[in-house]
Amino acid sequence: MPQFINTKQNLVTEAIDGMLRTAGGHLARLDGYPHIRVVVRTDWDKSRVALVSGGGSGHEPAHAGFVGKGMLTAAVCGDVFASPSVDAVLAGILAVTGTAGCLLIVKNYTGDRLNFGLAAERARAFGLKVSMVIVDDDIALPELPQARGVAGTLFVHKIAGALAEAGEDLDAVTQAANRVIDNVVSIGMSLDTCTVPGSPKEDRIAKGKAELGLGIHGEAGIEQVSFTNAKDAMAMVVDRLANHINAGSIVALLNNLGGATLLEMSVLAEELMKSDLGRRIHFMVGPASMMTSLDMRGFSVSLLPVSNGDEVLLKAPVDPWAWPPCVNVSGVNVLELPDGLTPIKPMPSQNPKTAAFLIRCCDAFIAAEADLNALDAKSGDGDTGSTLAGASRAMKGAIDRLPLADLTQLYRAIGQELSQTMGGSSGVLLAIFFSAVGDAASSGLNVVDALKAGLDRVQQVGGASAGDRTMIDALAPALDALPNGISEAAKAARTGADYTANITKAKAGRASYISEDKLKGHNDPGAEAVARLFETLDDYLKG
Repeated sequence: MPQFINTKQNLVTEAIDGMLRTAGGHLARLDGYPHIRVVVRTDWDKSRVALVSGGGSGHEPAHAGFVGKGMLTAAVCGDVFASPSVDAVLAGILAVTGTAGCLLIVKNYTGDRLNFGLAAERARAFGLKVSMVIVDDDIALPELPQARGVAGTLFVHKIAGALAEAGEDLDAVTQAANRVIDNVVSIGMSLDTCTVPGSPKEDRIAKGKAELGLGIHGEAGIEQVSFTNAKDAMAMVVDRLANHINAGSIVALLNNLGGATLLEMSVLAEELMKSDLGRRIHFMVGPASMMTSLDMRGFSVSLLPVSNGDEVLLKAPVDPWAWPPCVNVSGVNVLELPDGLTPIKPMPSQNPKTAAFLIRCCDAFIAAEADLNALDAKSGDGDTGSTLAGASRAMKGAIDRLPLADLTQLYRAIGQELSQTMGGSSGVLLAIFFSAVGDAASSGLNVVDALKAGLDRVQQVGGASAGDRTMIDALAPALDALPNGISEAAKAARTGADYTANITKAKAGRASYISEDKLKGHNDPGAEAVARLFETLDDYLKG
């Protein structure tokens, strides 16, 4: 998989320098490239307890992104997923440690324990006060003799960092760090493995599966579980955590492992708060990328029972850009719509035949969702099927409140419903179409002429015409043929939709931005949707 790097050998040094150029002068690195890669605070005067952490790179923004006032004093960076050398760790300790001493915060991996541990011994030989804590917050592998250190490490950075910044001594800072370690628990889940620079991507997670409890270096998790949606994924994570978290108020850290979108992370935040533990979560850090695993498409949740004192420490201001604020979680505030936008509800009326007809139309779009999305992926953003299916599901849910016995009002009600439930330009155009059909019907036009009036309005507003590779290429000929029966309309719609596969220069819609070679041979998804609708109605009326 291509990546925006130059060479694997220079990757970490170039990334550190790139970060330092945008740090506003608050950070620096020690001389010693390429073997010693240590990021330090430029405002440090050694009068307070220093905090040094680090480990392999590939977890950005951890660890260098957390160097600054209120958190780490120095971060020691190894190669990707590899512990830094003893000399590199020792250099970091010597650079920032004064008479107040130094606390090493180490994640529970053999390489980190050995290299940081030996560096601490050598630093003590220089007469420095150095203590070391080991973070083992991962509860994924209960049979493991020594649990891994993962994103819960960041709680240690923050609470110990706030105490050090306030001038507490080494014993107090170390004691607080160990208290956090004793109580914090974490677990992660991912839909895919990460891509290690210079190495082939491991493809071990089967389609339709997610891996629960995998490590931040891409290590396999406890099991592969069936993946359905964000709600079920979060429920599994919370279920594992609930067995390990003490009673009381909780602060949650919702961490993006690197490849999840911001949209996905917000959904996961919502599901976390609606979960069985949600009522106990009073504070949250994130969602954000804090301790990643390169581009891993997953998330982790870390939970810490929190006292009033911890709340103050977690909310204490810090300089590092990578630390999101710890905020009080709250309910969703909902305000009334402005005057004039409150939906006008039509007077419902019953007509079983019309209701069945509408439901059949909706079912046709729902059944075609995947096919239409696949077509749209060739010329757009791959959501035509989902947009139509979503609107159809909403329409089916609104059947009982529609004026089914009054066709004119029904057209207008459908237009209003689509304007509220269907997104994108297609939603607006179809809302305009049905509203215009309703207006035309109210003036006495028959069904076909009213539908054509709606099409004329769509063309006026949208600017598309036949031949522009849009739904009009199927809808216009279908309406022309409709006086001869639904079967003829269905044939005309299919001919029009299939013809769009030969139109390689779209003049409207997202397809107008796509090159000709990408369009040839693929029907326009909007036209295909129209054709499938008429074909479904033909079968329905024949049956």
